[in-house]
Amino acid sequence: MLGAHLSYVEMICPLCFSDGKEFYSNGERVYLECSNCKGIFVRREDLPDADKEKERYLSHNNDVNDLRYREFVSPIVRSVVENFDPQDHVGLDFGAGTGPVITKILSELDYKISAYDPFFLPDADLLKNSYDFIACCEVIEHFQNPAKEFELLRSLLIRGGCLICMTDIYRPTIDFGNWYYKNDPTHVFLYREHTFKYIKEAFRFSGVKIEKRLITFTS
Repeated sequence: MLGAHLSYVEMICPLCFSDGKEFYSNGERVYLECSNCKGIFVRREDLPDADKEKERYLSHNNDVNDLRYREFVSPIVRSVVENFDPQDHVGLDFGAGTGPVITKILSELDYKISAYDPFFLPDADLLKNSYDFIACCEVIEHFQNPAKEFELLRSLLIRGGCLICMTDIYRPTIDFGNWYYKNDPTHVFLYREHTFKYIKEAFRFSGVKIEKRLITFTS
């Protein structure tokens, strides 16, 4: 079995620290499945280092004025507009990348929102504040230490605030071997709906709502 040569540490889920088991291998990368939260994660030796991770992000063409890019993030923008008032609520665009399009669009709508990214906008002072809403668009699948990241995000939300995420969710109808989403080398933790329900309980969110690729946690 493939898992026979994996160390115990490599088999531990980085989200809930339960045992993982062999799930899939393409000959170059090994994917493990958590027995508890059902997340799918790569073994530690397959994690990209910081330089390779940044290089990959720099290859993305994230033009904040690109109409297709703006449409792509529209589910998060709509969620903010429908639930928060620009005069009374403050937001954070977490993992904004090289093109903080959510910050750009919401700022155009007079929202008070800041952009943070550990590689490109690393203002640590932003992580000392509290927010009514946090946007994470195509970010959480990059978390190498998801337990640490979700604990941080939960701590930044005020009571009644929302963490609004977008990611592609793995479902049983998907052929994992042919699933495009796993092929990005920086996509290191993939989620099932069950995984989000675990996060809701483990990180003390009051609720979670899953609408296709849009996942909203309420504090």
